[in-house]
Amino acid sequence: MYVSDMLSQSVILTLLGMGVVFSFLIIMILAMYLLHAVIHALKWDKEPEKKEPVKASAPVPASDDSAVVAAIATALHEKLSV
Repeated sequence: MYVSDMLSQSVILTLLGMGVVFSFLIIMILAMYLLHAVIHALKWDKEPEKKEPVKASAPVPASDDSAVVAAIATALHEKLSV
């Protein structure tokens, strides 16, 4: 096999490989456009309406950390006693 034959085969193989990759990219782009159209038509791209958060009737004062400290101490005691 001569060098010119090997070069012609390598050029053909290179062009064939690039053509396959280019074709796959075109198919992938078309599939993405089709998926976008389907999602938009079914209105799946809309976010659900958010409800107003329920406000606490009696907020805990920020300076009263004794309940938080007690809860942490109880959790640590439970974890260490097991």
